[in-house]
Amino acid sequence: MRGFRSPGMRLLVAAALLGTGAALAQSAPASQSPAPTFRAESTLVLVPTLVKDKSGKPVFTLTANDFTVTDNGVEQKVALEDDTDSQPLALVVAIETGGAGARQLDTYRNLPPLVEALVGGVQHQVAVVEFDSEARLLQNFTPDWSQVTGALRSLQPGDNGAAILDGISYSVDLLRQQPAQYRRAILLLSETIDRGSHIGLAEAVRSISDTNTIIYSVSFSTTKSDLKQGGPRIVKDNRPGPPHGCMGKDPDHPDQNRLVQAWNCLGLLAPPLKAAQLAVQVGIEGLRRNAPETTAQLTGGEYYKFNNEHSLEQALTAISNHVPNRYVLSFHPSQPQPGPHALQVHLKEYSGLSITARGTYWIDSDDPGKPSSK
Repeated sequence: MRGFRSPGMRLLVAAALLGTGAALAQSAPASQSPAPTFRAESTLVLVPTLVKDKSGKPVFTLTANDFTVTDNGVEQKVALEDDTDSQPLALVVAIETGGAGARQLDTYRNLPPLVEALVGGVQHQVAVVEFDSEARLLQNFTPDWSQVTGALRSLQPGDNGAAILDGISYSVDLLRQQPAQYRRAILLLSETIDRGSHIGLAEAVRSISDTNTIIYSVSFSTTKSDLKQGGPRIVKDNRPGPPHGCMGKDPDHPDQNRLVQAWNCLGLLAPPLKAAQLAVQVGIEGLRRNAPETTAQLTGGEYYKFNNEHSLEQALTAISNHVPNRYVLSFHPSQPQPGPHALQVHLKEYSGLSITARGTYWIDSDDPGKPSSK
C-alpha cells in the first residue's frame, strides 16, 4: 500500500477548472533526494491521479511510463512524485448550514472521527467554515482535535442561503495563508445547487484553478422545493456552454456527469487555445449544474452523494481509503502560455481501468513561465 499522500493537496499550481478524484507512488530509495514540496516560484505542474479497476479498487503498481499527459493537446514529459507520508496537511472542513443544509446537521454528529481518519497521522492544521448566504470562520486552523470536534458539534442552522462557491472561495483564501510545505485540501459538505453566491461562475473557475487545493465533495440533492424558496438567487453566467455534441452520454460510464463527458471533446479541437477555452466553458457549465461535483473533478478530488448518516460515513471512508493510493504526476510545461491550460491523462495500456485526474491549471499573465500558485 502506498504511503499517505493526497494529490490535490499537493498541487503546486492552482487546480484550475478542472480535473479531476481523492488523494492518492513509488517509494524512492533512501539515497534519493527527499520528496519535493510546494514552492510558489516553481514551474512544476502536479497532476493528482487516481486509477481504479472495474471493481472500483485503487491500482497502485503503475509507473510514470504507463501514463500519457497532454497540456493543451501537447504531450509532456512526466515524472512520478515520490511518497510524501510525512508531508503536513492543511484542511478546511466547509459545511453548508443554511438552506437545506440546516436539515442535515444531525447527520453530522459523528463527523469528527471521520475527518480525523481522513487526515491520518500526519502533521496537520484543520479549520472549520460554515456558510449559508455568506461564509464564516467557525474554527481557525488548529492541530487540536478537541477544538475541531467542538466546532463541528456546535453547528447551528443558518438562513435560506446556499452560497457554495462563496464558501469554497473563502476556504481557498484561508488555505493560501498556510505554509508552503503544507498540502491543501477542502472537505465540502453541501447540497448540489449553488444559491446565493456573489462570486460569478467564470471567476469561480479561475479561483479554483488559481490554487494548489484539492476538493473532496460529499453532497445531498437540492430539491425542487428548496429551489422554489424565496431565498437568494442562483448564480448565473452569460458565457456559452460547451459545443453541441460534446455532452452526450458515455456508454462505458453512464453515471458520469456532463463535465467528464465533455472532456473527450478537448482532444478533438486542434488549436491548443481552443482546448483551454473549452475547458473553462465546461467548468462553468458544470458549476451551474452541480457545484460540489464539478469543483471536486476540476481539482482532482472526489465526489460522493449521501442521504443519511450511514451513506455519509461510507463516502468519507472511501475518500480516506483512496488518499494513500493516488499518484501525483509532474511535468514542466513545454509551452507555458499565460491563461488556462487543459490537462488530459491517459494510460498507454491497461484497458478497463478508470482514471480520475486534475483537468486544468492556470498560468498568471504577469509571468508566462510560472504556474499560478496564489
